[in-house]
Amino acid sequence: MKIWINSITTDRTSTGVPKYSAEMADHFARTCEVTVVAGVPHYPEWKPRAGHTNRRGVLQQGNSTTHQFPLYLPGPERMSSRTRLMYEASFVLNSLPFWLMRAFSSSRPDVLITVCPSLLSSLGPLLYSVFTRTPWVLHVQDLQVDAAVRLGIIRQGLFSRLLFRLEEFFLKQASFVSTITPAMKDRIISKGVPEDRLMVFPNWSDVSFVKPMPRMNAFRQRHGIAEDETVVLYAGNMGDKQGLDLIVEAALQLENPAGLRFVMVGEGVSKRRLMSAVEAHGLQNFLFLPVQPLEVLPEMLAAGDIHLVVQKREAADIVMPSKLTNILAAGRSSIATADPGTTLAQVLLDHQCGLVTEPENAAALAKAIQTLAGDVELRTRQGLAARKYAERHLDQTAVLDAFLNDLDNRLRARRPAALAAEILRGRK
Repeated sequence: MKIWINSITTDRTSTGVPKYSAEMADHFARTCEVTVVAGVPHYPEWKPRAGHTNRRGVLQQGNSTTHQFPLYLPGPERMSSRTRLMYEASFVLNSLPFWLMRAFSSSRPDVLITVCPSLLSSLGPLLYSVFTRTPWVLHVQDLQVDAAVRLGIIRQGLFSRLLFRLEEFFLKQASFVSTITPAMKDRIISKGVPEDRLMVFPNWSDVSFVKPMPRMNAFRQRHGIAEDETVVLYAGNMGDKQGLDLIVEAALQLENPAGLRFVMVGEGVSKRRLMSAVEAHGLQNFLFLPVQPLEVLPEMLAAGDIHLVVQKREAADIVMPSKLTNILAAGRSSIATADPGTTLAQVLLDHQCGLVTEPENAAALAKAIQTLAGDVELRTRQGLAARKYAERHLDQTAVLDAFLNDLDNRLRARRPAALAAEILRGRK
């Protein structure tokens, strides 16, 4: 099978969507011929990552060819709805010639996959799909417009209505739509997409790479964290939809913070504000670190005794924190801020992998931290349950093989119908 993947960035050494896109391409390239259209790797620092320049290039690796295009990168301190739109538009404009030129080529893929976000990046694949009648899958990692409106990043009005209309148009034009949770699937159905065109394609973890390890390891030693300190770890994007000010507020409400070390790992638009808040309150038990190299990931996760999965209420079930898969694979206890009934809450509560507190409730988060900090046995039980869940549901090879098989079956079922339509058009 020939598969073309369109993603605003792919980077196996990064986190979140770029890492998932890169791992998807790598896995498919084992049995398929893969072409990737992407922007230069830049996430989460919002500047070209080490070893990359912000210019066009072609990378070849086995059965996979990646075409990289330059991007407008405003930097986290200048990120706004306007600059975000410019960033996404730069990828669309710079990659559009790729799609237009190949529309006249005889060498065509069997299927296109576009990863959202970015929503706007669907334009090139859509035009190519219409011109060549190539099946097109829109894979929704985030319901981007819903999140921006609910979180107040974009105000409700003419512009937001235009974005919702554009999103609805892309969703309905796609041959198939895949997304990462059943709740997000239901949300997409409510936007008018028929259920028989929808696929659940969950995120995954490399459970052979990320696995339970001793908590006292090289990561703790490098950062001066003692064995008797209980590490409360947040590792991931520090953006608006996470609402990470809640962690600082919870730390201020802890009755007995002695022996607790808060470790915040990552980058994002909120990081500088969080560091200023910690300094202003005189909190001495916070450690801020940049994004860690991929090879450090397993020991970093193992070093955390309590993992935080924090998000605002408005983001519930329209985004799914990608960090959760690796926390579960590492066999560690976690606390999530989520309402009952959300996918995040169901995973942790139904499988007894962690605690769930009300979103944006600092007192509840502080109480949950104190509960787990004082109960090593509970953390151990939850960690074992988390690893068991990861092995059963999140294995990277199993998830990607299942999606590829599902996609292949759908494409095979589609071909007779497409052929019949061609014959009817010819007769007319």
